[in-house]
Amino acid sequence: MELLILMLASAWLAAVATWLGCRILQQEYGRYRATFQHDTVHSLADFFVFLDPRQLWGANLALACAVGGMSWLMLGHPVPAGVTGLLTLVLPRKLLRWARQRRFRRVDAQLPDFLLALAGALRSGAGLQKGLQQVCEHVQRPLGQELSLLLQQQRVGVNFSEALDALQQRLPTESVALVVATIKVAGHTGGSLADTLEQISRTLRTRLQLMGKVRALTSQGRMQAWIMGGLPPLLIAALYRLDPVTMEGLWTTPAGWAVLLLVGALEFLGITLVRRIVNIEV
Repeated sequence: MELLILMLASAWLAAVATWLGCRILQQEYGRYRATFQHDTVHSLADFFVFLDPRQLWGANLALACAVGGMSWLMLGHPVPAGVTGLLTLVLPRKLLRWARQRRFRRVDAQLPDFLLALAGALRSGAGLQKGLQQVCEHVQRPLGQELSLLLQQQRVGVNFSEALDALQQRLPTESVALVVATIKVAGHTGGSLADTLEQISRTLRTRLQLMGKVRALTSQGRMQAWIMGGLPPLLIAALYRLDPVTMEGLWTTPAGWAVLLLVGALEFLGITLVRRIVNIEV
């Protein structure tokens, strides 16, 4: 009788734990799907690419399932296949975030030359909006795209100040915020906008040079983070190639799963700490 009661209690606890786990997974799935759709659509909109978020999520989910299934067929075990599928599910969002930050850096690099060209147009007698039109024709992407959109917004009746605010929202960098604030203040108070733009151009160019020096000095630390992150998987693959029978314990036993989980957590913690150390704000 006691054994039966113990078995029923264990079954009840297992059922409750399974139900709670399913509820948590369902909530996390819904939260990540909403976050993925929001971030991906906004990131693609920055590149002037407009797609349905539901289609994007479906394509990403199908790709993750396909990659996970191929990994299962190749490796013959569900654990590495699940890890591969999860990485595939997360990777597109990370790549879009990296591409978005890279685009922002390119815009910051284009701003000094753009400001000098705009100051020259103002000195030649053109107004601010006319000068923007003249300079926009010679500015390359991605800054040229953003300036063209700003001018198009003005043509359809959007206030110039509101168009500048929209530009700052699309390009949330300190350099763009400084340029937008300067143009707004000069438009309200008057003064020589050309001189101010030239001074800001020199300031931004000096800031870019300083940021380049910082990135060069911290490049070794970033490389160490990549090496530290890639060495354990390569070592596991090499050891599995040399002695697959011994290494199978990592995929087939609970102790091996715990070791892999611990290694993954320590990898994530180490890479995060190194990135925080080398991420110096200028």
